[in-house]
Amino acid sequence: LKFHSSPPHLCMLARILAPARKRALTLQYLLNASTTTTLNKHTPPSYQLHNMSIAPTAAAQQGHMHASAEKVLRMTSTVAAMTPTVDVTNVNPNAREAKYAVRGEIVAKAYEYAADIASGKGSNLPFDRVVYCNIGNPQQLGQKPVSFFRQVLALCDYPDVLDNPKVEELYPADAVARARRYLAAIPGGVGAYSQSKGVPLLRQEVAAAIEKRDGHPCSPDDLFLTDGASPTCHYLMKTLLRNKSDGVLTPMPQYPLYSATLELYDGSLVPYYLAEEKGWGMDVSHLKECVDKARAEGTVVRAMVVINPGNPTGQVLDEADQRAVVQFCKQENLLLVADEVYQDNVYREGKKFTSFKKIVRDLGSEYADFPLISMHSVSKGFYGECGRRAGYMEVIGINEEVKDIFLKLASVSLCSNISGQICMALVMNPPKPGEPSYELYEREKNDVLGSLKRRAVKLTSALDSLEGVSCNPAEGALYAFPRLYLPDKFCAEAKKIGREPDMHYCMKMLDATGVVTVPGSGFGQVPGTHHFRTTFLPSEQDIETVITNITTFHNNLMKEYS
Repeated sequence: LKFHSSPPHLCMLARILAPARKRALTLQYLLNASTTTTLNKHTPPSYQLHNMSIAPTAAAQQGHMHASAEKVLRMTSTVAAMTPTVDVTNVNPNAREAKYAVRGEIVAKAYEYAADIASGKGSNLPFDRVVYCNIGNPQQLGQKPVSFFRQVLALCDYPDVLDNPKVEELYPADAVARARRYLAAIPGGVGAYSQSKGVPLLRQEVAAAIEKRDGHPCSPDDLFLTDGASPTCHYLMKTLLRNKSDGVLTPMPQYPLYSATLELYDGSLVPYYLAEEKGWGMDVSHLKECVDKARAEGTVVRAMVVINPGNPTGQVLDEADQRAVVQFCKQENLLLVADEVYQDNVYREGKKFTSFKKIVRDLGSEYADFPLISMHSVSKGFYGECGRRAGYMEVIGINEEVKDIFLKLASVSLCSNISGQICMALVMNPPKPGEPSYELYEREKNDVLGSLKRRAVKLTSALDSLEGVSCNPAEGALYAFPRLYLPDKFCAEAKKIGREPDMHYCMKMLDATGVVTVPGSGFGQVPGTHHFRTTFLPSEQDIETVITNITTFHNNLMKEYS
């Protein structure tokens, strides 16, 4: 080994080569191994180590040592002081490399544009507002919250109102009764911690609603109330993934939470591709090929993720396809993870949501111990309470020791937020016929879902009509995921600047229209294809403007690069 260095850099080499308790000795050894090193006031700024060998040189053996242990320690401390405590080179590489497309470079640029417009500096932009179609955030784009939910939450947040003798003139009687019942079950109210799984009464209400939905029993002990669906994914990955050889069968395209958490917890993503030409359906024979290939390459496939209704693809699975998935997972000994956060967002005639829990239980006693984790959230549906951060996970077919690990992970955060837990219970247990709030609740629900259906049809039809674009109808969820057939000239330009073509397309769309979308490359897609995801959440008036702006942008781009 021959290299030029300075004494501090030699200390750094010692830090790399040895654990902390042996660094000083290692540095002494390195210095001993050099025949040209002298560390005194005459030492030049750089010097050369020659012929570093395993055994000390003759000079070292003769005691030619020019640095005391004290000086070595001072040098090590100096190097440590010169090294940043935290920078991008010394953080966890899994955290550094994880990607989450829906909040990436395009969104950062959109925030800059929005700030310029707000401060009066955006007069040179070709648009006067930024429209965030990149993420399913309904209330940001004008969707109104459900009145009954907000009334109960308000009373729980400020229970002094319940002592007002005129409270039932201010709030419906059923909202008042619900708030009182919840507060009686939550010692200390919404500002106190609950059990780590969630408030028992709220879990009981969620369990009763699941039982009513599926026609099969649901135990509150199988439920965890969480801060949205995302913690379920984190609990799962932390528990399942032992090292890089463990993998999870994940749909492509997929919600980037799954690829990001697999990266964070050092697991492997095993992709299976949804068939765009078949309405984003899935083929069990393809699933088998993907699992066999991964296993042949040394990956231990632990679980399969299914998103139903689909994100970003919007398909709603038929029960026959769901049964085939369950049977496949049983055959391959896989845990099934059912992401069902869009279960209230189904628009296509003839389609309906069926939970995987119902499918499993309907298959009978042979599947009594089938392992399934299901998740839901208050962020989507017709309620769109994203900022509440609330959801649940139901765990069945998994032994108690593993459930205890989930509980331990939940306990690390003490509990999910109490207002969110209440909101999850309200979503699952809304006003019933005959109660004072029922008619308003039904009207609000139907108005939102009816409008979402109209907007979905308008947007997907408009996109599908564009030159160089094909777009499947949105059967459910909140998104369109059109395929782009981009000119070669445009793709070459994207490659030249180091961007995926759909990323380049979405950035140009933002620059021209102020509409924020997400490139398909952030979700995963069949190699060689290009897509983007957009919500249809802007209001019915605004969606017309969004469609017009996207159409104009796309037509101009195709003309420019043809």
